Amino acid sequence: MELTTFWFAVIAFLWTGYFVLEGFDFGVGLLVPALSRNEAERKQVLGTIGPVWDGNEVWLITAVGAMFAAFPAWYAGLLSGFYLPIALVLVGLIVRGIGLEWRGKVHRPSNRAWCDLGIFVGSALPAFLWGAIFAHLLRGSMTAALVGGVFSLSLCVLHGAVFVALKASGPVRVRARRAAMTASVVALPAAVVALSAIPAGGEAFGRAATPWLWASALASVAALSAGTALTWRGRDGWAFAATASSVALGSAALFGTLWSAPLPGLTVAEAASGPYTLGMLTWIGLIALPFVLGYQIWSYWVFRKRLVAEPS
Repeated sequence: MELTTFWFAVIAFLWTGYFVLEGFDFGVGLLVPALSRNEAERKQVLGTIGPVWDGNEVWLITAVGAMFAAFPAWYAGLLSGFYLPIALVLVGLIVRGIGLEWRGKVHRPSNRAWCDLGIFVGSALPAFLWGAIFAHLLRGSMTAALVGGVFSLSLCVLHGAVFVALKASGPVRVRARRAAMTASVVALPAAVVALSAIPAGGEAFGRAATPWLWASALASVAALSAGTALTWRGRDGWAFAATASSVALGSAALFGTLWSAPLPGLTVAEAASGPYTLGMLTWIGLIALPFVLGYQIWSYWVFRKRLVAEPS
């Protein structure tokens, strides 16, 4: 395998990990008002992502850093071409982080309400904008961006609701299942439109729609449908595996389409760094990535148990 191909695959893997992991905690942040009726339940909902949300953001930092080093032209074109929406994503992540960190340190209900608002807005902005950014990158229109944003936002809500159902207990768990079923009313039709447009839309910019891209997009829709059905049956673990698989398969279709031209008029070879830089990055990646993956697996294993609402 050529180093250019290897590093494109690594970057696609890092973005996929970010979408899967941050996807559910964006959804949890959006669902706090709907799933909780009192302070104890709000703490229970937020506790499902409390130990992992900041670690999930490492995937974004690593993905963008790898793009900067391995594909500087792609990095520059993407971040400058979508400067405003990416700036809003960063604002959302900052506001969300402040809300999550400060909520446990304030005691007045009004201050906690401001933190909750920051968590909600800070989750909604990146959940919508990442879908809009990549949809516009593929199709080059505001309509596509709107459809992509609605799809990614509704998918995050569904993915987050399934995660809360997996991690929580009591009334919150019941409400999370209901929220997942409600979110599926929007997420499933949006998935059919958005995911089918990924391989089809790439042809307008010289990106070949190979059969495996269509298979990946269709499998993503099927996995999302399966996740909804499994939630309805109360199989929370399998439902979360299905929604996570749907996100991963959709990401595979996205980056598979971008492989031939990550930006309009720019091939992967033209966007890549020189062989020496890619060779050095390979050695660094082979040393660092196992530690990142090991930490993530360990943290999820340690905090694997369900949470119960404790009296305030």
